[in-house]
Amino acid sequence: MNTQKVLGATVFALFVLLCITARSSSVLAQSSVQADTQVAKDDETNLDTQLYLIVATNQDVDDTKLPASLDLVIRQLRASLPFRNYRLAATLVNRVKNEGRLNLRWIGGPFATPSGSASAATPSFSDFNIRTVRLVRDSAGQQVVQMSGFSYGARIPIQTGTAIASNGPAAPIINYEPTGLNTDISMREGEPVVVGTLNAGPSGDAIILVVSAKRSQR
Repeated sequence: MNTQKVLGATVFALFVLLCITARSSSVLAQSSVQADTQVAKDDETNLDTQLYLIVATNQDVDDTKLPASLDLVIRQLRASLPFRNYRLAATLVNRVKNEGRLNLRWIGGPFATPSGSASAATPSFSDFNIRTVRLVRDSAGQQVVQMSGFSYGARIPIQTGTAIASNGPAAPIINYEPTGLNTDISMREGEPVVVGTLNAGPSGDAIILVVSAKRSQR
């Protein structure tokens, strides 16, 4: 009889253990499904990015009006850089999927030869790349936008001399010089930040890169 009681208790204990194990497995499976669903939802998030190309110069400019969203950035630039005027040369707006990449190339831009002789025959060539754009949380738990492999480059026309023809007008000698930067950055969502400053050549002007990103509303 004692043996039967022990055997019965053992079987009952095994039954209870199996029930607990099955319930735990069910909870874990449900949690895994919820996590996978959340990841899938996050994967559908899109980000609107804005790259601003600002020219800093000591020359007079026709239009110094800049977007109100750049007011704080411009105040910071005026306090740290010795330029009289700032003008917005271009705004590039693009949408990229969370964990996605962005690649742009275009002809033309804010750069010109020192004599102002740049034309359609001597445009600048620019490219802008981000290897990965993602939403992450910082050490304080706040969500930020991280850009890995941020890269901006340009080939700009520089006048290095003048060619004098025996039977025609003088023509400028133009060489293309590369400029650019590569970095990894993080920023608060929707807050423009200065990425870097590039010398524009003998003119003494500078190109300032400002970027911002935020989640798309639709």
